[in-house]
Amino acid sequence: MSNSTAADVSTLIEANLPYLRRYARALTGHQDSGDRYAAATLEAIISDPAVFSSEHGSPKVALFRAFHAIWSTTGIPVDSSGETGLAARAQAHLSRLTENTREALLLSTIEGFSIEEVAQVMQAEPNEARELVQTALAEMNAAVSGKVMIIEDEAVIAMDLENIVADMGHKITGVARTKKGALDLAAQETPDLILSDIQLADNSSGIDAVNEILRELGDRPVIFITAFPERLLTGSGPEPAFLISKPYSEDQVHSAVSQAMFFASTETLKA
Repeated sequence: MSNSTAADVSTLIEANLPYLRRYARALTGHQDSGDRYAAATLEAIISDPAVFSSEHGSPKVALFRAFHAIWSTTGIPVDSSGETGLAARAQAHLSRLTENTREALLLSTIEGFSIEEVAQVMQAEPNEARELVQTALAEMNAAVSGKVMIIEDEAVIAMDLENIVADMGHKITGVARTKKGALDLAAQETPDLILSDIQLADNSSGIDAVNEILRELGDRPVIFITAFPERLLTGSGPEPAFLISKPYSEDQVHSAVSQAMFFASTETLKA
């Protein structure tokens, strides 16, 4: 491979790496484990550049396909031995899901791949990929329900999120527009999941609000919503495992809420 070609490949990978981190974190439920899989993917490409090839589709498809070659052979952890609390519950739920369904769902909804691209990434037929997505939605929606707190300062978005989450069968504990409002709301009724914007109405931080709530209430899943997801997907420090980009789709919210109910994202984040 020439130096110019290597530089081109590096640029293509760099542009798509934040989204691979997002996918890997949602798939594993944690920043650290997700980032380890992403790093292993880069190492595999360095060792054998052929795994990142235009023959496998767009650069993003090729990168995710390389990831899946590693993921499908190393893993998909379902052993809950040694785990406690939310982690043990998550693994127990995972063990009951149809194989490959979560992967197909995340690829389709959170990452925005077409069914044909999902099939390319997973090295499956399109009909199989479509069936996996449908199965995942049915199984995950039926698996977990709970109380959801929304931190969002834009009234229209907050109402939309309320409707989507409530239609999934979850109870909405309330909507907060500021950090203080979020802290007060969390004190009134303990949520099972927090869905939070990054920047709030009074210029306070949704991340700061969530961190304080987690310190007070303990372990529970969190989904952050932001128009700039790449800023929280650098891998350079504590970052969220579950992240939705603005503008979002209803399917993305469905998928993220279902996924996050399986796992806890309780790292202390920096605003």
